[in-house]
Amino acid sequence: MSDFVPGTGWPLDVFAGLRRRPDVEAENLFAHDAADRLLLETAAEQYPGRIGDGARVAVLGDQYGALALGLAAAGVRGHRVHQDGRSGELALEANADEAGLGGTFAAIEEASAAVAGARLVLLQLPRSLDVLSEWARLIAAAGGEDVVVLAGGRVKHMALAMNDALGTYFGSVRAGLASRKARVLTATEPLREAALAAPDPVEAGTADAGLPTPLQLRAVPGSFGGARLDPGTRFLLPRLVGPDGLPERLPGGGPVVDLGCGNGTIAAFLALTRPELRVLACDQSTAAVTASRLTAEANGVSARVEVRRADGLDGLDDGSVAAVVLNPPFHMGSTVHPGIALKLFADAGRALAPGGRLWCVWNSHLQYRRHLERLVGPTRQLDRNSKFTVTVSTRRA
Repeated sequence: MSDFVPGTGWPLDVFAGLRRRPDVEAENLFAHDAADRLLLETAAEQYPGRIGDGARVAVLGDQYGALALGLAAAGVRGHRVHQDGRSGELALEANADEAGLGGTFAAIEEASAAVAGARLVLLQLPRSLDVLSEWARLIAAAGGEDVVVLAGGRVKHMALAMNDALGTYFGSVRAGLASRKARVLTATEPLREAALAAPDPVEAGTADAGLPTPLQLRAVPGSFGGARLDPGTRFLLPRLVGPDGLPERLPGGGPVVDLGCGNGTIAAFLALTRPELRVLACDQSTAAVTASRLTAEANGVSARVEVRRADGLDGLDDGSVAAVVLNPPFHMGSTVHPGIALKLFADAGRALAPGGRLWCVWNSHLQYRRHLERLVGPTRQLDRNSKFTVTVSTRRA
């Protein structure tokens, strides 16, 4: 590993060329941050021998490829990368091809497989403590006996509870010095027996959704909303079955899509109220897909709900969808930004059959109606309260 020169930075700066596409790109949204560079420098300076064994290096939470491609640029080969979001995977692939580094790493959909046998794990600290605790459990259970975890983040987003989450499954957790407003936590001495004894963290809950029996909800770390009924979704659900709800005959014969399905609430509700429908639940998040499948199973509708991991409605042809139901996010990571909602509106408009409809609930202050008119078609308000607005948009013929 002669490419590494401790204290002098990275041998090839791939950061300058990193982009977020197909995720939203904007001046205040970035494809890397100071924590990525600090993680790579810490790994090179303190654990150069472990980096050299690329097949036993794992990367978790790499947003758009800064860590995976930083390692590859320095000559590391065969490292395994897990990203929860499908858009992050696609961005990593595109960034790798642009930098001439395609094929230098392995993208792994399941975190447990990514960390199996690893001696060194680099991870971007997630926003969720539950996700961090689950990653720590998986690494301690499946990683090498002497595995070292380097967990980096921006100081303003870090908390002492992150040390505690790592400390549940590691005997030693040390905080490094802050540099460029970032910091790295180093976890060693995995507590394998504790990790192996811990149960899989599936959260179960119920919700009154106006059905004959309570709606069963399931969640795993990282799935939106936990095993609870999101307030916006609670406001939306009655509008899907009333006079303004899904009609008896839907255009095109395509499926009804729960876009950005989260914990699968909407998909399960549709399958329970309209057993003749083909329901497709889509989300880019691995955690959301897992939770949605568990929710469908808990409600006895897994045979009628297809769950798919995709960036928006990728894989669905133009004009192939009968209806879309959407409760869009209004933030990207720690940044409030409308871009993700607009991207999903546009994708719905593309995939809907002529005359197909998009039911959408959104925070009233966001004033999305003009965007829905432009990206989908004529839009009318079905209901509104102090927090939420429900609209239905009809795809132009």
